[in-house]
Amino acid sequence: MVGPYRGLFERPGTKAFVLAGLVGRMPMSMLGIGVILLITALTDNYATAGAVGAVSNLAFAAAAPLSGRLADRFGQGRVIPPFAVVNALALAALMLSAGGGLPEWTLYAAGLVIGATSLSLGSMVRARWSVIHGGTDRLHTAFAFESVADEVVFVTGPALVTVLATTVNPYAGLIVALVCMLAGSLALAAQRRTQPPVQLVRSSGGTPILIPAVALLAAVSLALGAIFGSVDLITVAFAEEQGVKWASGFLLASFAGGSMVSGLWFGSRSWRISLRARFVRALALFVVGLLPILFIDTPGIMAAALFLAGFAISPTLITCFSLTERLVPQYLLTEGMAWISTAITLGVALGSWAGGQLTETYGASDAYVFSIVAAAVAVIVGIGGSGLLRLPEAPSPAKS
Repeated sequence: MVGPYRGLFERPGTKAFVLAGLVGRMPMSMLGIGVILLITALTDNYATAGAVGAVSNLAFAAAAPLSGRLADRFGQGRVIPPFAVVNALALAALMLSAGGGLPEWTLYAAGLVIGATSLSLGSMVRARWSVIHGGTDRLHTAFAFESVADEVVFVTGPALVTVLATTVNPYAGLIVALVCMLAGSLALAAQRRTQPPVQLVRSSGGTPILIPAVALLAAVSLALGAIFGSVDLITVAFAEEQGVKWASGFLLASFAGGSMVSGLWFGSRSWRISLRARFVRALALFVVGLLPILFIDTPGIMAAALFLAGFAISPTLITCFSLTERLVPQYLLTEGMAWISTAITLGVALGSWAGGQLTETYGASDAYVFSIVAAAVAVIVGIGGSGLLRLPEAPSPAKS
């Protein structure tokens, strides 16, 4: 599996922006569970924790396409630093509000600013890969690598923040997330040589979300995000119900670990079937893989089940971003990628809120039904609208 990945880093500067993007994305997996652990440690209220996370994710969903468009228009190097600094200040304010016992609305206000200033670094890194390997067979491998990088973040981040929050203090995980975000974001902004060229905005360009196929992919991504958000919160509650709350990060790491393994394998293959076929098959696999978690009440077995369920994540996201890259004009590429990330994050907000409410009412095991329903919706929407994704295959791949 390693062979196809070796040629990705031949171009000067690729290793630097990949490393910066990896570090900067660590909060992507740490903030959600870190906020849950902090707020529940202080208030023992999962509904409040889920609601604060939902506010933050909704704000990100509203603002991410704008930051993507700004990056296309002015360049990543100019857009990233101010967003990163304000984001760090807002995260610090959230921790101070929680620790100081300030009114509950201050948590929501801080969460709102955190979401509004969070950057879709994954979209920005993928846009760089599109410039470097666009039109070649290496772009599929590059997107697969980025999906694996995302899963590395989701394998290590939840476990790290859980260990820090439960063994050091409830704030430690969020502090590490803040440092990673600031350091990685500023380092990525400094990599001017590999950033996509500034694109002139065309008056008739519109926005990528108005492209029907992109809207379809965003709708599917919304349902996928609902799976991720609900599984994250419900799994923390499941671990607490079983008396092993300290293991919640490791359970979530199992979910991401399955995706990481499948992503490495998926990206190493040369596929003959179309992107559309790969996309809908991965969606169907997701529903099948999630079903067993409804019937498990043992943490060890749940870890194994989540690992297997995660196998469908990377193939689905890799093909989703690859389709987006084919559908969106180059001058709107970062914004197009950001719309997919936005839809996922909006779904995470919905899933986090629903997961919190259902967990409080019915308990963790029954709340997983929501995750299964969200997966079914993703399949129905994806297969039902898949005709929009019947694109001509790219010309004979060139070697970059």
